[in-house]
Amino acid sequence: MLSWLNQARILSRMSAAVSNNAPLGASGTPASRPLRFAPAAALAGGLEAAIAGGDGAAGAHCIHELWMRGELAVNIETALERLWRGAAASIPDWLPMRHIEWLPLAYDVAGRFQPRRRGRSNIYMVLLDYRDCRADSYGIYVGETRYPIADRFDQHKAGIRAAGSVLRRGLEVLVGLSTHLQGISRADALDIEERLAVALGAEGLLVQGGH
Repeated sequence: MLSWLNQARILSRMSAAVSNNAPLGASGTPASRPLRFAPAAALAGGLEAAIAGGDGAAGAHCIHELWMRGELAVNIETALERLWRGAAASIPDWLPMRHIEWLPLAYDVAGRFQPRRRGRSNIYMVLLDYRDCRADSYGIYVGETRYPIADRFDQHKAGIRAAGSVLRRGLEVLVGLSTHLQGISRADALDIEERLAVALGAEGLLVQGGH
C-alpha cells in the first residue's frame, strides 16, 4: 500500500494533467485534498521531509491540507516561507504565495460549479490586494478567457484588455480554485463566471469581475 506521502507526490503530478485538459473530473487537484485523512503528526513530518528533500509538490499538499483544516495564519505563513526557501523550483502553481483567510471557503464555493461540456475556455480567479484601504485585506476577481490563465493574468498586468482591479491590485492567480474549470465550453464559462462571482460575494468576499 502506498504511504500517504507517496500518494501526495503521485496526485500532484496528476494535477498537472488536469491543467493540460485531462478528462473532466480527473482527481489529484488540491480541491480533492489527497491528504484529508492524514493525521496532524504525519502532515508535520511530511512537510519537514518535503522541505529537507526539496520536494515542493509534496510540501504543497501538506500545507494545503493544514490550510483547509484552519491552521493558524502565522503557521501557514511560516510553512510557505520555508517551502519557498527549500523547494521553490518544484512548488506547483496552485499553491498561493501568502496566507488568505478565506481560501477554504473559496474552494468550497468553487467546487459547487461543474461544467457540462468541454471546450477552449478557462475560468480564472485572481487575488486582489486591498491592504491599503480595507479591513478585509484581500478580494478576488473572477474571469473567463480562451488563453492559458497565467498568460491572461500577464495581459491584465500589462494593460492588455485589462480589468482595472487586476491591473492595479492583482497579486497572483489562484490556480487551484479553478483547475476543474479549464478547457470548458464558452457557454459554460460565461454562465459559471457570472454565477461563481455572485456565489463568492454572497459568502462575504469582495468580488470583482464576473461578467
